Amino acid sequence: MNQIAQTSAPQAEPPYLRGLNPPQREAVLTTDGPVLIIAGAGTGKTAALTARLAHLIFTKKAWPSEILSVTFTNKAAREMRERVGRLVGDAVEGMPWLGTFHAIAAKMLRRHAELVGLQSNFTILDTDDQLRLLKQLILAADIDEKRFPTRSLAGLIDQWKNKGLVPADIDAGESERYANGRGGELYQQYQTRLIALNACDFGDLLLHMLVILKTHRDVLAQYQQRFKYIMVDEYQDTNSSQYLWLRLLAQERKNIACVGDDDQSIYSWRGAQVENILKFERDFPGAKVIRLEQNYRSTPHILGAASGVIANNGGRLGKQLWTERDVGEKVKVIGVWDGPEEARRVGEEIDIVRRSGKSLDEVAILVRAQHQTREFEDRFIAIGMPYKIVGGFRFYERAEIRDALAYLRVVNQPADDLAFERIVNVPKRGLGDKAVARIHQLARATGTPLTTAAARILDTDELTGAAKKSLGRLVGDIARWRDMAASLPHAELARQLLDESGYTAMYQAEKSVEATGRLENLSELVRAMEEYDSLGAFLEHVSLVMDNEGGAQDPQVTIMTIHAAKGLEYDTVFLVGWEEGLFPSQRSLDEGGVKSLEEERRLAYVAITRARRLAVIIHAANRRIYGQWNSSIPSRFVAELPAEHIDTETTMSGGASLWQANWSDRADPFADVARGTGRGPGWQRASGTGSTFSNKPARVVESRSSAISLGNKGRDDLSLGMRVFHQKFGYGAIAEIEGNKLEIDFESAGRKRVMDTFVTLTP
Repeated sequence: MNQIAQTSAPQAEPPYLRGLNPPQREAVLTTDGPVLIIAGAGTGKTAALTARLAHLIFTKKAWPSEILSVTFTNKAAREMRERVGRLVGDAVEGMPWLGTFHAIAAKMLRRHAELVGLQSNFTILDTDDQLRLLKQLILAADIDEKRFPTRSLAGLIDQWKNKGLVPADIDAGESERYANGRGGELYQQYQTRLIALNACDFGDLLLHMLVILKTHRDVLAQYQQRFKYIMVDEYQDTNSSQYLWLRLLAQERKNIACVGDDDQSIYSWRGAQVENILKFERDFPGAKVIRLEQNYRSTPHILGAASGVIANNGGRLGKQLWTERDVGEKVKVIGVWDGPEEARRVGEEIDIVRRSGKSLDEVAILVRAQHQTREFEDRFIAIGMPYKIVGGFRFYERAEIRDALAYLRVVNQPADDLAFERIVNVPKRGLGDKAVARIHQLARATGTPLTTAAARILDTDELTGAAKKSLGRLVGDIARWRDMAASLPHAELARQLLDESGYTAMYQAEKSVEATGRLENLSELVRAMEEYDSLGAFLEHVSLVMDNEGGAQDPQVTIMTIHAAKGLEYDTVFLVGWEEGLFPSQRSLDEGGVKSLEEERRLAYVAITRARRLAVIIHAANRRIYGQWNSSIPSRFVAELPAEHIDTETTMSGGASLWQANWSDRADPFADVARGTGRGPGWQRASGTGSTFSNKPARVVESRSSAISLGNKGRDDLSLGMRVFHQKFGYGAIAEIEGNKLEIDFESAGRKRVMDTFVTLTP
């Protein structure tokens, strides 16, 4: 400490203040009392946070051990420690309370473990151990685990712990969420069993400390006195348990500084509550609010586009991002005909970037859902474009896809033992390791594939009871699927196989965000199969894809979800699939209404602000799902982009209509969502320029401010009952008209909702 003071004192200005703008300096120098630092995307909040830490140490306002500094990830904690170390030297080594919520809570809990019935050397269970323990309790309670999956209970208990709820807090309504009212009972049994094992899960680390701080005032007083200053990063991502824990610790001194951005709160699905940051001034009366608004990352057009979208959210703390960077290019908004064209167009645009001499490492594709990556992966492999998936596996490497492919491989090739091994007990069929080992022994003894050995072992006494019965069903199913493969289209075969095997039902019963994503991936797999002539051709394609790893050190395009991209930045960002139902997610709207819509809009804000120089937003007019083309309209977020910051372009190939999506304002953009239809502004705003068919692709580039047609007025030449033609769906009759949107009963495709610019009158 003395060494720091001596080496720094002669300087006119401490090094940690150099280069900071006025609001950042204010955030550093305002040390006493509650402070909320609203840090917009790319505004240098990490620089301000580390400088504040350095200032507290440098000015001797607190010893390093008297500062509690909380981050959300180990990476952020490491970066904070390294930055502070460069500013204050060895003093950073004396900061034992700089780390993640869980790391700090674990350190506290080991000191007071006996107060919740644990010993200080307690074990922290990983997810697998947690699921194994819960499954034991479910089976002991005679609950059908297939009907009420273990993962569902694990997810529910995690939610309760994130809310700071102990078993005694679980009322009948909450308990009803699992196994017809037995959720609370199993939660209590689980917690009792953990104590007996001298163990806890990650949720317990904070929950136990919350209980201790509430019930042992002496312990609370000890920490309130110890921590002279509290600093919290990414405050908008705190859940109820973290919020309550922090509020208790800060109540005595109230020297708490929280850094966050309510416009970047995108993790409600894991318990985060944007309300925590919104009510900071209510929790800490007299709090000083400092806004970091100068952006060092993006161009004015990118910031203008992002600000225009997020302004449609209500209840915001409010800020206005600005930058001194050159104006740069406007945000591109491109409309394409379908998903394959979207992938082709992105490939073309990236190739232009590469030929201009820019590195592919500075290019990213952001998707709303993981299943969207498949089309881009296939396209990039076809054209030799190196890429990597961040925050997940490549599409064909995901566990559910490998399982599905293993089923298909067994049907296609009876001698594929590796595939049979993978699916023999997936989903669970009661075939343990001993049963599988006996099948292996017979296969080796007879020199036959495992599928043949499995059929033969049924005629012996090697297996008995449930194992024999379930293996018999599997063997019979495989034989039947092989017979069906001769006459049934391979994509339809895959659908039936996944349903009849119980694989789809396994994830449907789980009812979690992760399971929903897996089901979406399986749907995308089936859709991908439709593009190939046979099952064999498709499996060969997959083998080639899996073998194409590329050079790990070569520049690569990054593909990831928007959630995974938070905190990252790239020169060029492609934002794909901006269509109603995909983004914003229809499932989110159906489940959460206006609240979920606002989080989806925050996600759009995060997506746009990942770009430094160029953001390209793409929406497709059609998506193919389960073998049928579904028409789409642009995301409502496209409508919210300010005209002065975007250029729109619509490319329609393959004899499609010239289509320009234009939008008009609406007084209440949430009206449809509030009424429960899940439809917002996008359903009211789309309009077109008329219908013109051509044999050549059409491409139009314009600034939206010069759009030809505005509003949602439909065509005057259409009426109910008229016979029309659609390029993808064929002939049909108009059943309903709503502005420029039509409900049409197509002769081959059934009823579809399409825009009137996509149809032409027929005799």
